Amino acid sequence: MRGRWLLILAALLLAGAIVVTRTVDNRYVYFAGYGILQYVVLATAWNILGGYTGYVNFGTGGFFALGVYTSVFLIRAVKAPLPVQIVAAGLVAGLLGLGIGYLTLRLRGTFFSISTLALAVVLETIMVNWEYVGGARGTSVIRPAPMVPFDNYPSFLFVVMTLLALGAVATAWLIEHSKIGRGFAAIRDNEEAAECMGVPTLRLKLLATTVSGALMGVAGAPFPYYLTFVDPVSTFNLSYAVNSLAMPMVGGTTSWLGPVIGAILLGTVQQLATVTISSELNLLLVGLVLVAFVVLAPEGILGLVRRLARRGPA
Repeated sequence: MRGRWLLILAALLLAGAIVVTRTVDNRYVYFAGYGILQYVVLATAWNILGGYTGYVNFGTGGFFALGVYTSVFLIRAVKAPLPVQIVAAGLVAGLLGLGIGYLTLRLRGTFFSISTLALAVVLETIMVNWEYVGGARGTSVIRPAPMVPFDNYPSFLFVVMTLLALGAVATAWLIEHSKIGRGFAAIRDNEEAAECMGVPTLRLKLLATTVSGALMGVAGAPFPYYLTFVDPVSTFNLSYAVNSLAMPMVGGTTSWLGPVIGAILLGTVQQLATVTISSELNLLLVGLVLVAFVVLAPEGILGLVRRLARRGPA
């Protein structure tokens, strides 16, 4: 029953996004909305591995950029349409997640986190030296004509990212409410005990890295059409790793809803700071908010709400 209501809500949100494109003429609204929804996907993807299983990933920027450059390659090679780019980006990033997971998931804690950061550095080095996709100089991408009934391409991308965000959240919800989710939680709480109880920990961790990596790649697929210019500086930006980690921690890492709350909250604050103060302050704001939550509400907003609800009225 709950799943049916969530499906109805998702359909209403998608319909609402389409209505917005027919009523709002300000293109910045679409750019800002796209950015926030992109972080919903990235935060949700990070949480599948970092929140559900407890393996902290610092390589978000690498998987995101791999999705970006997969699209750039397909645009230059065969002028592939956006749906093909999205599927291909998810497959490539998911396969990388599977491969890297197989090599690194025997590491734990800080060692695993450092290995994911090293992966992002290696991928950036490859892209800097790959001239076909622009290399260090970057490359420009020409947007196709907007699709009917959209008047401009940014509004179309806004709806596409809305659909991708809903898909990512639905994936996280399905995992959380399944045997797989319970296996992830067992790994997070006590991996040794889970192994003793017969939980296939390595198989589940590989599944987590694959799904997480695929969703991060999917988030990057429309990016070339979003900015129309792609270079390693913008695609491997540190902000992707920082935000994708901070947003679930602010919202709450043990539920699919936490990353959504954190992404909308921090994403909106960053967009407002960009237009009112300076975009350079974005990471500083994220850092201050993250420190505040670590000290005052280590379980995030959802954990704080649960704690207050248990106390009840004074």
